[in-house]
Amino acid sequence: MLGLKLPTDPRWVNLAEKSLEEVLTDHAYCEQKASSTCISLIQSYPERVELVEELAPIVTEEWGHFRQVLAELKKRNLKLGKQRKDEYVNQLFQNERKNISPEERMLDKLLISALIEARSCERFKLLSEGLEDETMRAFYRGFMESEAGHYRLFISLAKKYFPDEKVKVRWNEFLEIEKNIIAGLEVRGDRMH
Repeated sequence: MLGLKLPTDPRWVNLAEKSLEEVLTDHAYCEQKASSTCISLIQSYPERVELVEELAPIVTEEWGHFRQVLAELKKRNLKLGKQRKDEYVNQLFQNERKNISPEERMLDKLLISALIEARSCERFKLLSEGLEDETMRAFYRGFMESEAGHYRLFISLAKKYFPDEKVKVRWNEFLEIEKNIIAGLEVRGDRMH
């Protein structure tokens, strides 16, 4: 369904389980950044009424997810650590085209956001099926379902504002880019991506 070209290394779940505090910290900041990304898109394209109306509730939802992860950390007597660079996301945004119109840039931003949500959905699915802690499996199952909806929303918004063929071509380019990024990253259990 997600169309990702390279699945996550199966070792990742076991590594993540051993680094729960770090993974929850990274997850919290990922949710915070997702909320910020939606705010940024709204600020950049306020004239795109449907984009604004569709993303405004996602801002609230992603911030709610941040708070859920904070609550899980607290419940487990764990601390929110410092935010770290997200190599995966940074590399995706390095592939955003330069010297293009603001509209074309919007396409790249929407598709990069869709990719991040798709990869997060895939990782949450792995956690929901592979963790030994049943409570954490259920916790991540809910996040998986939410991320799948966000992935579809970003793709849908891209198709609303751009011809299907243009979206398809650029999406396929990003899928290849993302595959190469994933292949080049070290498998680490202390990061969501």
